[in-house]
Amino acid sequence: MNKIYSLSLHYYGVALILTLTLLSGCSTAPKHDPEFAPSMPIVDYHRADEVQMATGSIYKAGREIILYEDMKARRIGDTITIRLAEKTNASKSAKTDSSRTQETAIKNPTIYGSTPQFNALGIVPLASNSGNSLESSLSSSHAFSGSGKSSQSNSLTGDITVTVADVLPNGNLIVRGEKRFNFNEGNEYVKIAGIVRPYDIGPNNTVLSTKLADATIVYNGDGTIANANKMGWLARFFIGAFSPF
Repeated sequence: MNKIYSLSLHYYGVALILTLTLLSGCSTAPKHDPEFAPSMPIVDYHRADEVQMATGSIYKAGREIILYEDMKARRIGDTITIRLAEKTNASKSAKTDSSRTQETAIKNPTIYGSTPQFNALGIVPLASNSGNSLESSLSSSHAFSGSGKSSQSNSLTGDITVTVADVLPNGNLIVRGEKRFNFNEGNEYVKIAGIVRPYDIGPNNTVLSTKLADATIVYNGDGTIANANKMGWLARFFIGAFSPF
């Protein structure tokens, strides 16, 4: 009975491992990031519930339509297109050379007109010259040489439409949003957030990403391709700062 029970547990374990493996290989839908969620327009529900009373006038307060104003984003919930034009190049090199040489010599002291002598074997001071004295010398030499070099280049282009999350007292707009792509073996995400000055918005309601203040731009992905580009946890341990090797 115990043998049959053990075999059943074994088969269930194998089936569970196979199921998890198949599920991990399946492509899932892109996930929404709450930090870059779109903002909805603010609705005045009290005004929306008011009964429209006939006043005999063709103009009503709060129901005006602006005919001579552009369509630039200016309110919470409005959309604005950000044109990504990011390009960075950075390089850094460092070289350090240091050396130090030290020499120290101590002569045999003179005490009461005589130089102390001692027997190296018995450690007993002797009056006669036995060839052993307190004279000593020390010398050391140290040298260090190190160099390092690093370079990085990035480029990101494209368009992403985001929403206005808030309007600051000075009129600047806080914008945020994300774009999600689903491919055969994974998902790709483009996320952006920052502060836009209304004067930098073009007539077609677009603004360059280089005009964003406090900009946060994220481009990443998940799935099979992204996992293949990641280093395993054991390899990360051996090249990490805490590795003793």
